[in-house]
Amino acid sequence: MSNETKAPGQIVSILLGIVVLVVVGIWLLAKLATSGFDVNAEVMSKEAVAARLKPVGESVASDAPPGMRTGEQVFKGICISCHGAGLAGSPKFGDAAAWGPRIAKGWDTLTQHALQGFNAMPAKGGAADLTDDELKRAVAYMGNAAGGKFTEPPVGGAEGGAAADPAVVGKKVYESVCVACHASGAAGAPKFGDKAAWAPRLKPGLDEVVKIATKGLNAMPPKGGFGGSDAEFRAAVEYLTNAAK
Repeated sequence: MSNETKAPGQIVSILLGIVVLVVVGIWLLAKLATSGFDVNAEVMSKEAVAARLKPVGESVASDAPPGMRTGEQVFKGICISCHGAGLAGSPKFGDAAAWGPRIAKGWDTLTQHALQGFNAMPAKGGAADLTDDELKRAVAYMGNAAGGKFTEPPVGGAEGGAAADPAVVGKKVYESVCVACHASGAAGAPKFGDKAAWAPRLKPGLDEVVKIATKGLNAMPPKGGFGGSDAEFRAAVEYLTNAAK
């Protein structure tokens, strides 16, 4: 009789043990999945989710001031999101076969489609902060990479080696790049408008100052980290020196 009365209790104990083991196993698997693999942590991180939700065409910052980005900068910061891989029917960068029929339509048609939007592409690729000329530079850059012969609109009104207005272009470059150090005199940089600090630097003349700044000096990197044209950078140097005369 004793064996018969103990059997049901033993069965219950065994079942409870199995349930506990299953629960513990599930917990361990969940713990392993959420903290044991860096890949999963990366995929589910806030930064990764935000990157996947970022609107197509959202600008990526560059050293160039607004309105003065080159075609390459606009492509790498914005257009590449679709044209880099040929998404949504867009012609892939460098694909001559895909770009050929589009290039054949001419510059005016290409730029009009880019400015106003065409098929799946929204106006200006969804980057409303782009100026018309910046977008046209990007169109020229992409078209030329696939066999086109377009000329990018000049940046800052300076084409080739033409001079750029220090009071306009130079001021923009200063306010977007140079101000980081020259406004406060950080890292030994001569402070904006400080005649005493600038005087010995200006003695060799403007051309020498531009040459030194272009190459970089002490804590200052080449061109102060500016990625625009030489004409634009010269305008910034001239703007700085004019304020210290």
